[in-house]
Amino acid sequence: MTSVRVPGFTPRTAGLHFANAFPHTAIKEFRLGRIATLTIGDAANGLCGGMSFTVADLHRAGIGPPPDTSPPAAGDPRYAAIVARQIDSFADGLVPLRFYSLMRPSRPDREPAWAPWLGRLGIDRHSRTYVMVHEEWPKVRADLDAGRLALVGLVRAVDRDPLALGRNHQVAAYGYDLEGTALSIRIYDPNWPDTDDVTLSLDIGDPKGAVGPVYSRPDPAVVCFFRAPYTPVDPVAWR
Repeated sequence: MTSVRVPGFTPRTAGLHFANAFPHTAIKEFRLGRIATLTIGDAANGLCGGMSFTVADLHRAGIGPPPDTSPPAAGDPRYAAIVARQIDSFADGLVPLRFYSLMRPSRPDREPAWAPWLGRLGIDRHSRTYVMVHEEWPKVRADLDAGRLALVGLVRAVDRDPLALGRNHQVAAYGYDLEGTALSIRIYDPNWPDTDDVTLSLDIGDPKGAVGPVYSRPDPAVVCFFRAPYTPVDPVAWR
């Protein structure tokens, strides 16, 4: 069996010790002159991307998480830093678009023979299993093999309604165990602080088949995952 861990990282020691549970507050406000204030998002829907990015920033900088078991309140510089990283986790809209693409009900359960031909025309009709096993898992593995946390988007909705995007989730992978084709990815999940046994498991033996990943927590089922782009920043608010 191959076992890989990012050095010096476990959720219990290097993850934030508070849960992804924030009060109703606009994630971003824009003043439209004297006319109105435009609000975007709601922290109560979760800041999983911001928390996962923050943990990656802290680990990269060699900074341990604060002992706080309650999230910072609105107005706290650390709350503002998490919100900023939440916005960064959208990657200028690329991440929501990737979620929405993988949510499409039109994606087949199994890899169709004609998918590669459409791919040559720039049309993505690969199955979710093919995307996970053939495209995204190698990217996640490359990060972990290099000793880096991998930021991961968990697709939990199959729906054409854009409002369903909020049902998806972002986490950080910090290791994996691979025995034959049985893969278990170790996860820091902002919804489960101080929990070292969160895993995402699947069989990667047949990328053209139909695989349902198994999440070790009683959360909504994961139907697909992808590696999310991540650019580190200096976590000034946490120093």
